Amino acid sequence: MSRIVFFLVPGVHLLDLAGPAQVFSTAAGFGHPCTLEYVAEQPVVGTAQGLPVVAGTEWPELGPADLVVVPGWRSPAAVPGARGPVGPAIGPAVLRALRDHHARGGTVAGVCAGAEALGRAGLLDGRRCTTHHDVQDELARRHPAAVVVRDVLYVADDRVVTSAGIASGIDLALHLVATWHGPAAAARVARDMVVHTRRNGHEPQASAMFRHRSHPDDTVHRAQDLLDARFAEPLPLPVLAAAAGVSERTLTRLFTRATGGLTPLRYQQALRLERAEHLISHGATADAAARAVGFEDPRMLRRLRSRTAAGA
Repeated sequence: MSRIVFFLVPGVHLLDLAGPAQVFSTAAGFGHPCTLEYVAEQPVVGTAQGLPVVAGTEWPELGPADLVVVPGWRSPAAVPGARGPVGPAIGPAVLRALRDHHARGGTVAGVCAGAEALGRAGLLDGRRCTTHHDVQDELARRHPAAVVVRDVLYVADDRVVTSAGIASGIDLALHLVATWHGPAAAARVARDMVVHTRRNGHEPQASAMFRHRSHPDDTVHRAQDLLDARFAEPLPLPVLAAAAGVSERTLTRLFTRATGGLTPLRYQQALRLERAEHLISHGATADAAARAVGFEDPRMLRRLRSRTAAGA
C-alpha cells in the first residue's frame, strides 16, 4: 500500500486537489489500495473557491513507494495586471521535506501552479516540467534551470511530475495509476469517473490504449477491456464478440469506427508493440520481448517495428 500526501497552501484550487484525490480514491476501490493524507502549515486552509479544508500539520513517514502532490493555487501572476509573488510563502521545512522525499526515491507532483513549489525546492533544475499556460513564462523566469514545456497536459521527468492545471491534474493522476498498476487500471478509473483517458506530449503519454479509448461506445470498450487485460494471449474475433455481446461483423464495424480505423487485431498488435518497445528499452532482446508480449514468431515484431519506423 502506498501513501499519497497532498500538501495544501492557502488559496489552493479545489479541483487541483479533488481531481487527483478522486482518481486515487477510485483506484483504491478497484483493488489498488492507498492511503490519502492532507498536510498543511496550518490546520485550516482557505481555498480559492471559499471552502475551507482541514489538514494535518505533521508529515507522515514516507518511503520510496509514496507520492507527494502539491495542488495549485490562485496565483496573482495569472490575473491580468496583477503583480506579486507567484504563490504564497512556503516554509523551508516543507521545501526540505519535498527534496528529501525525492532524494529517497519517492515521487513528487505539482498540479498547475504547484510546480512553483517544486521549483523552490530545487526539484525542477535540469528537468522538464510544465504548468498552467498563464504562469508558464513566470515559472521559466523564476527557475531558469528548469526546462518548461508548453502546450502539454503534463510532463514526467525522473519522478518529478507536473501538469498544466485544473482538470489536467486528473490526467497526471491517471498517468501515475497507469504507471503503477497498468493502463487497464487507469482506463477503468477514467471510465468510472466519466472522463477521457487522454494523454499528450512525449513518449510516456503516447499510450496506444489512451489514443484509442476516448470514445463513448460501451460495446467497443467491453472488447477493449479484454484486449487491454490479456493482450499477450490469443484473442480471436469470436471471443471478443462474445465478450462484447454482439456479432463478429458488428464488433468489427463498431470497433473500426470508434478507434479511427483500427480492427481489434490491429489494436492488439499496437498494445503488444508498445509493451515490447518498453521491454527492449529496458534491456530485453527483440526475440525475448516478442515472446513476452505474445508473438509466436519474432519476425512479426520486427515487421511491426519497421512499419512504425517508416511511418506506416
